[in-house]
Amino acid sequence: MSKADEVFIGSIDQGTSSTRFLIFNVKGQIVASHQCEYQNHYPKAGWVEKDPVEILDSVETAVVGACRRFNSLGYDAKQIRSVGITNQRETTVAFDIETGQPLTNAIIWNDVRTKDLVHKLIAEAGSASRFATINGLPITTYFSAVKMRWMLENVPEVQAARERGTLRFGTIDAWLLYKLTGSYVTDVTNASRTMLMDIKNFKWSNECLEFFGVKESELPEIRSSAEVYGSINEGRLAGIPIAGCLGDQQAAMVGQSCFEAGEAKNTYGTGCFMLFNTGSEPIFSKNGLLTTVGYKLGPNAEPKYALEGSIAVAGSAIQWLRDKIGLIFSASEIGFLSDSVEDNGGVYFVTAFSGLFAPYWRDDARGCIVGLTQYATRGHIARATLESVCYQTRAILDAMRKDSGTELRRLRVDGGMTNSEQAMQIQADILGIEVVRPEMRETTALGAALAAGLAVGVWESEAELRQVAQSNVSAFWSRISEEKRNNMLEGWEKAVKRSLDWA
Repeated sequence: MSKADEVFIGSIDQGTSSTRFLIFNVKGQIVASHQCEYQNHYPKAGWVEKDPVEILDSVETAVVGACRRFNSLGYDAKQIRSVGITNQRETTVAFDIETGQPLTNAIIWNDVRTKDLVHKLIAEAGSASRFATINGLPITTYFSAVKMRWMLENVPEVQAARERGTLRFGTIDAWLLYKLTGSYVTDVTNASRTMLMDIKNFKWSNECLEFFGVKESELPEIRSSAEVYGSINEGRLAGIPIAGCLGDQQAAMVGQSCFEAGEAKNTYGTGCFMLFNTGSEPIFSKNGLLTTVGYKLGPNAEPKYALEGSIAVAGSAIQWLRDKIGLIFSASEIGFLSDSVEDNGGVYFVTAFSGLFAPYWRDDARGCIVGLTQYATRGHIARATLESVCYQTRAILDAMRKDSGTELRRLRVDGGMTNSEQAMQIQADILGIEVVRPEMRETTALGAALAAGLAVGVWESEAELRQVAQSNVSAFWSRISEEKRNNMLEGWEKAVKRSLDWA
């Protein structure tokens, strides 16, 4: 096959702190990519926001950079058959449908400004889980509906747009799809993170809409995760269809080929997210987990559901050590530091900068380092930082075992922290099961590309997608005794208790 006959799929990976555009070949290999990093804004304690136009600009920058590299290799952008989008979930944009301009900054998923509103809504609802059997989610600061409600109550521009009938809300995928193609749509995975969609029929729930004060006319049309939503209007990719869309964690689930019930993956990014495929029927958690849509790969495809446990702070704790404390000078240094000590020396770091997510769900928790003595070194604090994510992953895994009645034997992992051999060995030690890391780490972007390729016939079935997603793997096994593991877990639970009731 000549270069001119080769076929490619593009993937927009819009994350919390950067945007990337990656171009994959039909074997799932990256041919070209470009990353555009950016800073979020923190105007008040607990507030995290970003100008939606800057997010859009970062996409355009990433596309241009990747296409330049693609062209330098002798390829043409016209060889890209379709593009997929994967995005930070829950982050909420309000814009005016007439002007196409945002009405205020996007509220990022880990923002906790809505804490007081959440407590008020829980009191009105009678329980945080009032709507869980409809939308699969508890009422917390995490999800989009409370961000929309806060905007309606506190942003005059949003209130004025509602009065004019021009107000539109959307998660990042809906914002990008609207600006890139003109289609005001979202997919089932992103819609399932708003607290407004009925996860059994994939429609906006009238009961949830009424409670949170959002109008259906202010929300995008819900589509599957793999279909043509529209073609890109202008730029390097003009005329190419966007045909895949998944929230970042669901995209990683597809990219890790977790297509069967009982398969699970954990993504270590800014936060940390474990998804467990429960099959074609939702399981509603009794142990603090979220019930979410895993994916729906086509308008007529059978949906797959997942249990999810979310950790608010993972890689961002390493960034905090580097940028705010100066304990390390680069992210990669943390592995070497943690390796300089045999264990944590009795030091535990509960990284609850914005509360604790699953399975604790305590927005009154705050970060704390406990167990310090004069014996403690930088190495112990570095190790405690890596361990914190691993302990929280263990708590989620235990909850998944209880809800599903399934004993998980293997955890597939991806994301930035998995580049650390030390972190993955600690994870295997704390879990006591096999931890499997693929050679190709860009599983989130790959998942969106696989959905987009499936929609336009580059691949024909889930079986083909699994073949593409399979790659060489590294496996990590526990090197510690069960007794030592239990002692470590006991120390962690003590530390968690010390982090509570601070806010």
